[in-house]
Amino acid sequence: MSSVKEYFTSLGTGIASLLKGMKVTGKEFITPKITERYPENRLTHQSAADRFRAELRFVYDAEGNHKCIACGSCERNCPNGTISIESKMVTTPQGTKKKKLDKYFYDLGSCTFCQLCVTNCPTDAIEFVNDFEQAVFTRSKLVKQLNYLPEKPEPEPTPEELAKIAAEREAKIAEAKAKAAAAKAAKEAAAKAEGAADAATQQENK
Repeated sequence: MSSVKEYFTSLGTGIASLLKGMKVTGKEFITPKITERYPENRLTHQSAADRFRAELRFVYDAEGNHKCIACGSCERNCPNGTISIESKMVTTPQGTKKKKLDKYFYDLGSCTFCQLCVTNCPTDAIEFVNDFEQAVFTRSKLVKQLNYLPEKPEPEPTPEELAKIAAEREAKIAEAKAKAAAAKAAKEAAAKAEGAADAATQQENK
């Protein structure tokens, strides 16, 4: 008798467990699907979150200008040596020397997306974007030159700026001449005073 009771008890427990499982299964049938059929749905696929870091890029304005000054802060703060900067010295129309960016290389294959380069950039010249489609067949293609647009030459100064530069140059030359004349006069005065003192000493010795 007890065995029959145990049989029906276990049967009822099994049916209850089965109904509970079917309830969960039935609920999943009407739950909206979150699985992405990528790349089949590439055209309708929603992009990754704004904070997702997929690739480092230069920030160009509408006129094709960037704000990189080739200071090397991003290169020094990168823990993996992902960034490599090549700079050059150019002569401005004003006649001064200026450090300018030549090539900016970024190795996506060794990047850990820590964003230390972006955080330490003093001019906000670089940023991370969420373009995650970066599959290639060779690692060499992961090394990218971020300044892909031609570097623009230094802007020519206006006539007003040229006049100001010339005036400043003349003022510096005049100041240097005045200092040299003052130093020469002081030296001559010191020499005369020393000669007068020597003459007085010789007169006293006589």
